[in-house]
Amino acid sequence: MGAGSGARITVHFQNQKSIGATIVGRDPSYDLAVLKIAAGNLPIATLGNSDDVVVGDTSIAIGSPLGLSGTVTSGIISALNRPVTAGSSGDSSFINAIQTDAAINPGNSGGPLVNARGQVIGVNSAIATLSSSGLGGESGSIGLGFAIPINGAKRVATELMRTGSSTHPIIGITVDMRYAGAGAKVSEVTKGGPATDTDLKPGDVITAIDGEVVNDGTELIVKIRARNSGDKVVLSRRGDTDVTVVLGSKTSDR
Repeated sequence: MGAGSGARITVHFQNQKSIGATIVGRDPSYDLAVLKIAAGNLPIATLGNSDDVVVGDTSIAIGSPLGLSGTVTSGIISALNRPVTAGSSGDSSFINAIQTDAAINPGNSGGPLVNARGQVIGVNSAIATLSSSGLGGESGSIGLGFAIPINGAKRVATELMRTGSSTHPIIGITVDMRYAGAGAKVSEVTKGGPATDTDLKPGDVITAIDGEVVNDGTELIVKIRARNSGDKVVLSRRGDTDVTVVLGSKTSDR
């Protein structure tokens, strides 16, 4: 997320009015932030339930792609729980995304993805392009856009408003993102972390979580992020027994 703590932010409204905003809290790991403005009686979007979304549902993306304000595009939900990494390598966001073919381009980021009833089901976050998977890429949409499910975004936003920071669930391991095989390879078990008192060890390859197949390290991270701290998960390992871990909690870097 490009807006640091000292950034000057201006919010522009449809009635041509503008007002300065301050950052209440930000969570780069979820690609989300909460802004505060000194204004009242503003129209409020109705939030939907992203757990009720199914492939084939109508989807509508709203934003200002390529500087064109007030743009609306429509399509369908083409996939759910798509593991997506957005942002730069030093400030990456891991998203268990809703995939849509509603056209999304640079400038849509942060805009709502709504259903046919006008309920917000996601926050537009990333696109797939021929040269880049992030909204900062120079290429345009090729028909694959990704949104943060609104249920997860609401949880993070609520934490940011209450405390100025948010948390995410963790296993307490480091994943070897260079591993090219199927599954997620453990490179390190964090001392004192949730996995410390289990049989999980460096070199293990996690192939599933609660029976859901894990194809790579990114997919493991987003599947963990889709759960809650305190949840008990079962990790399947290649050539070894399953391991049960109670997810811990970590405050996201701001």
